[in-house]
Amino acid sequence: MSELSEQIPTQLFVYGKWRDAASGARFPVTDPATEDTLAEVADGQHEDAVSAVDAAARAQAEWAATPPRERGEILRRAWQLMTERADELARLMTLEMGKSLAESRAEVTYAAEFFRWFSEEAVRIDGRYAQDPSGAKRTMVTKQPVGPCLLITPWNFPLAMGTRKIGPAIAAGCTMVLKPAQLTPLSMLNLAALLTEAGLPDGVLNVVPSTSASRIVSPALEDPRIRKMSFTGSTEVGKKLVEQCAPNLQRMSMELGGNAPFLVFSDCDVDVAVEGAVAAKMRNNGESCVAANRFHVAEPVVEEFTRRLTAAMAEMRTGPGTEEGVSVGPLINIGQRDKVVELVTDAVDAGATVTTGGEVPEGKGFFYPPTVLADVPANARILREEVFGPVAPITTFTDEEDALRQAGDTEFGLVAYLYTRDAGRAVRVGEALPTGMVGINTGIVSNPAAPFGGIKESGFGREGGAEGIEEYLDTKYMSLALG
Repeated sequence: MSELSEQIPTQLFVYGKWRDAASGARFPVTDPATEDTLAEVADGQHEDAVSAVDAAARAQAEWAATPPRERGEILRRAWQLMTERADELARLMTLEMGKSLAESRAEVTYAAEFFRWFSEEAVRIDGRYAQDPSGAKRTMVTKQPVGPCLLITPWNFPLAMGTRKIGPAIAAGCTMVLKPAQLTPLSMLNLAALLTEAGLPDGVLNVVPSTSASRIVSPALEDPRIRKMSFTGSTEVGKKLVEQCAPNLQRMSMELGGNAPFLVFSDCDVDVAVEGAVAAKMRNNGESCVAANRFHVAEPVVEEFTRRLTAAMAEMRTGPGTEEGVSVGPLINIGQRDKVVELVTDAVDAGATVTTGGEVPEGKGFFYPPTVLADVPANARILREEVFGPVAPITTFTDEEDALRQAGDTEFGLVAYLYTRDAGRAVRVGEALPTGMVGINTGIVSNPAAPFGGIKESGFGREGGAEGIEEYLDTKYMSLALG
């Protein structure tokens, strides 16, 4: 706990009060760079989840009646506070998640932007008024908050995955129960305190960390007062949550796993493609659902692309995220690093060549170096499974048809990237790729002003953009007879 301010909250947050778990139990939060315990956090139980749902339900009517401008101003103040405290928020995030301070600062900016964006959307919740075709009636369509929501966030973006759910819920007039990831609860607990400072009323946001997701999620979804669930995480867990939402028919939005293809056509600017590849692969240490997972490169440029990507990745410094000059921090835990090692070993055994990295460093911390694999065969698991680490496997394609075939050969459909100078090809391939998002000559697609989400087994629903607030609104139609 010496690394952290004693002001960082470590209790549950229910109806505006900080309190211990019902059982008094706590669990450790570990620094993945040192393997030391940062803090011990209240371990939420079944009773705590019930209390949080009660709090959200109790606050819902008054919060829904709060004028949109007031809701927006709370978000605006929260954006300003996050911006002013960016360094403090970034350091906390680096300590509990591992990413470099530069990466953490970028996430704080990104996370805060959801609050600014949805502060502006709060006053733009539109309906419509129209004459009925018969002329005898008028049709009025309005939007209303869906009601109390259950939000489940992952460990890899401890702030941003929360703000892009909390922001639209606040703007729409919904109350929330939020279950943060066990590995990184501190950033979200700190955010709850910040939102209280910004003026968020008691009960609108309730945060219940726990070592058991089911202890919190099950009682919440069993309660018919919870009307929506938003989840970011694995496809496997997402499918189970769909089943849990079925009895009460709660609305769902899910951002699940990915297996992003990165297509490099022979007519591209290779320098630009390599720059984009590093951005798409190495953001967040590669622990991102939108990270480029497999690189499909046109045969005429594969040698040059591999050489330049290898050089770029080899220059990146690995170490504790708090150290100056470090660009690649540790992976989140030993299990995640073991998965990366397993996939790299499988690829090498199948015939791939390591051009940089590929070796676990000695010492404490869950570090793994930036790694490039050349000549990866089609049967390597790393082309089918999400590596979630700093590894770039490279394979080749012959023509546009072959590129699309390989890119689409997955059950996932979150994002794809393509590099070409041909505008016609960019549109043609972009429209044909079976994904919810496409980055064309860019390695970064995340944008609070754009709808984020996937298709197939990468989920459904959208977060961000004008579409993001719709996930938290019900449509009501009223028919008015004139006489």
